Amino acid sequence: MNTNKKIFSMQWHLTDNCDQACKHCYIYQNTNYLKESKRELSFEEARFAVDNFVSFCIKMNCAPRISITGGDPILYKNFWEIISYIYSKGIIFSILGNPFHLNKEVCDKLRELGCVSYQMSLDGLKKTHDEIRKSGSFDATLEKIPILKESGIRANIMTTVSRLNYLEIPKLIRIVVQNKVDTYAFARYCPSPSDNFDDSSLSPQEYKNFLQKVWIVYEELADKGTFFSLKDHLWILFLYEKGLIKINRGDTIIDGCNCGFRHITLLPDGTIYACRRFTSPVGNVLTESIYDIFLGEKMEEYRSIDKFSDCSNCELINYCRGCHAVAFGTFGNFFAKDPQCWKKNGK
Repeated sequence: MNTNKKIFSMQWHLTDNCDQACKHCYIYQNTNYLKESKRELSFEEARFAVDNFVSFCIKMNCAPRISITGGDPILYKNFWEIISYIYSKGIIFSILGNPFHLNKEVCDKLRELGCVSYQMSLDGLKKTHDEIRKSGSFDATLEKIPILKESGIRANIMTTVSRLNYLEIPKLIRIVVQNKVDTYAFARYCPSPSDNFDDSSLSPQEYKNFLQKVWIVYEELADKGTFFSLKDHLWILFLYEKGLIKINRGDTIIDGCNCGFRHITLLPDGTIYACRRFTSPVGNVLTESIYDIFLGEKMEEYRSIDKFSDCSNCELINYCRGCHAVAFGTFGNFFAKDPQCWKKNGK
C-alpha cells in the first residue's frame, strides 16, 4: 500500500456492549440512542462496510485507516472474523477498548492479525478513575500495558479531561510515563443535551492554565520514551501564542477539526456520523456508498467553515477552529465558538 497517500480514518463502533458505563460516555449519555439502537451488523454486513470503505479510499486516492472501538469491541460477536477480514485487505488498524479481556494469548492474536496499537483510558488517579469508570479499572489498565508491549502492540493511554480530574492530570502523566506507555493524549469532556455529568467543563482561562501546567510536564518528560500527542485543537492556539508554531495565510485547511475533511464514524447499526462526539448522522453504510455520503450535502454542511462566525476573523481559522462537538454539546450549535477558547473575538 502506498504510504505516501494522505490518510483517511474511520472510527468504527462495532458494538455498544461494554463492561463499563462511564459517567462521561457520549453513548450512555444518549439514552434515546441506546433504546433505539441495539442492533449490530452481521459479519456479512460488516464485511460489506469494509469493502465500502476501501472503495471510497480508492476513489479518493487516500490510505484507509480504521480505529475499532465500541463499547468494548472485543465483545462484538464477530470480532475475530472482522479483524481478520480487515487484515486481509491490508488496512492498518488500531483498537480503542477496555483492559478486561486482554491477556497474552489475546494480545498475541491481535498482533498476528495486524493490530498496531491498543488504546485504553485513564481518567484521573486511581480513586477518581475508578469512580468515573469501574472499580478496579485503574489497576487493570496499568497491568495490561506490558502485556500489550510484549506482544508488539503499542500501548496508548487517553484521558477525558473535565472538572472532576483536571488537577490530577500532571501527576497522571508521570504515572503513564513510568509505566512506559507509548503514546499519551487527552481530549475534553464533550457535553450532550441529556447531560447528567453536571458542571464538568472548565472556563477558558482555567483550560489555558491547565494546558500551561501540562506543557511544563511534557517538556520535562520529553525524552522518557512516551510520545505526547497534542490531540486537542486548542493546543494550536496555545503554542501559537508561545511563538512555537508559525502560520501561513491562505485559504487551504492545514489543521484543526477533521470533521467533514479526514474522518467518519460508523456506528454499530450502520449509521455514519460526521463526528463520533455528537449526534451527526449523514448516511448509512449498508444503503449508500461512503463516497456519495462524504461528498453529499449533509457532510458538506460540516465543511462550511465560513459559518464559524467567531473564528472568521482569527488568523488561525485554517489551523484550529477549536472543537465544535464541544460547542454543539454546550450551545446546541456546531458553528458556535469553542467554549474553552480564550482568544477574544478572533483577535
